[in-house]
Amino acid sequence: MTWFDESRLDDETAIGAADLRFRTLAESGSRVRRECSDASEAIHEAVGRLQDQARPRAIIAAGPDSRLLRAVLEPWCPVPFVAWPGPVLPGWAGSLDLVVVLAPDGADSGTASAVAEAVRRGCQVVVACPPGSMVADHAAGRWSTIFPVATQDPLATAVVVLSFLDLVRLGPSADPEGVASALDDVAIGCSPYRDLSINPAKMLAIALADANPLVWGGSVLAARAARRVAESIRRASGRTAIAGDVDQVLPVIEATRPRDVFDDPFADGGGELRPTLLVLDDGNEDPVLGDHRRRLEDTAAARGVRVETLTTEAPSEVARYASLLLQGTWAAEYLRLGLVDD
Repeated sequence: MTWFDESRLDDETAIGAADLRFRTLAESGSRVRRECSDASEAIHEAVGRLQDQARPRAIIAAGPDSRLLRAVLEPWCPVPFVAWPGPVLPGWAGSLDLVVVLAPDGADSGTASAVAEAVRRGCQVVVACPPGSMVADHAAGRWSTIFPVATQDPLATAVVVLSFLDLVRLGPSADPEGVASALDDVAIGCSPYRDLSINPAKMLAIALADANPLVWGGSVLAARAARRVAESIRRASGRTAIAGDVDQVLPVIEATRPRDVFDDPFADGGGELRPTLLVLDDGNEDPVLGDHRRRLEDTAAARGVRVETLTTEAPSEVARYASLLLQGTWAAEYLRLGLVDD
């Protein structure tokens, strides 16, 4: 039987055994700074090239990580934008279009195929990938620019490309230092050496210890963060964790058996794992999203479902996304740390 030992969250021996995972999370901000600094020369070269030409007819984000760019750009981009995660570009893509690619490890053959096709069609191409990688080799061309990255961090790679799109006025503000500072703030607040009583990630891990999480984020970016947080929880715990829109999460809450105060929490090895609603609040004040959140929280209250909330005060949309994602990932790692086999 697996159970949750919350004392491990402040135990130096247990924390030391997980040092590599915690160190990787704590260095998120420094990776953003490093990647953006290393790619700055290539970014300015690409900005100069694009400013000498007419605005692209459309932007195509290619590769498996294109959905993050879509979440950021769709509400802002002044030209048509499409995320295209497959290995083949849409048939209409050509020399009037800009193709942007995130390839943190540079080894995906499907992404390399899409990049080679973009070069062959004469598209403007910007690719964030490791120099010398398979994707970089396929990106070589007259109208191509490679942004060198080395950490294989999808978020840091995305910030590199988003900072370029910001400079050419094709995307929202994506100040790398603002994103890095937001990640540093989370790392300080969620540090493994910060006491359980004042550590929000440890407290969230305890709240999720006996639950099947339902993760909801209202805005496009918060919803993207919710899906990534749910993935982290599944990997860390091996338990069910669902992320979805209100129409997907609400039926699960409605189907939950109301909590009975006479239930024995120790019966049958600890009883059933009940849902817990985890709300990712990025400060979006859209009234429709506010209505969706009230529906979820009111239904949760009626069914006795616990509600937990992650918030952020980061300055930009991208920074708020990064902050919520990292907070949820820290909590998932603490959940992994506390779960032990009897």
